[in-house]
Amino acid sequence: MNISTLNWFAILIATLSNFLIGGLWYSPLLFGKIWMQENKFTEEDLKKSNMGKIFGLTFLFSFVIAFNLAMFLNDSNTTTSWGAIAGFLAGFGWVAMSQFIIGQFERKSFRYLLIHSGYVTISFIVMGLILGSWR
Repeated sequence: MNISTLNWFAILIATLSNFLIGGLWYSPLLFGKIWMQENKFTEEDLKKSNMGKIFGLTFLFSFVIAFNLAMFLNDSNTTTSWGAIAGFLAGFGWVAMSQFIIGQFERKSFRYLLIHSGYVTISFIVMGLILGSWR
């Protein structure tokens, strides 16, 4: 694949979309309280976290994900719908199912796995939509 044909602005927006979705997904509006229960976290635990480091690494990892997905979609025939489908296939078929496999061995609850796998699947679909539409 030719890296010079990548849309770097789309990759950046896809990277940022991961933050926005994660912020909403793990907020008290959606699954934040359940996520905290499943991890046995308290508000105090979260306040002790090094959020600068967590957000910095999250940005880096999100960029790698967006770049990787952009490389898979780096074809002139890529469409918005194919981007969304590719995002779903990667998010659900690869990542979510891998999380379920690992989660079984770690004895994680089904709720825990659904929360994380749902986030990844939705996030990958949105990233695929962004990357596919801005080809």
